[in-house]
Amino acid sequence: MTTSTISPKFQIVIPKDVRRKLALKPGQKLQVTEKGGGIELRPILSPDQLIGYLKKKGEPLEFEREEDREL
Repeated sequence: MTTSTISPKFQIVIPKDVRRKLALKPGQKLQVTEKGGGIELRPILSPDQLIGYLKKKGEPLEFEREEDREL
């Protein structure tokens, strides 16, 4: 387990091994939520990072498109 300390300005440093594993970049936004008495940080992914995110290896991603409607 890796630890981090809260600074007087309430900032923390995300440990290097975690940054590398999650491919976090400087300036990247994180979603911060309180969960069960703890803090959960989740990276907010860009559209480019979402490509293939839901696709399992070797399986095509299937979806249904709504019919086009005229306004």
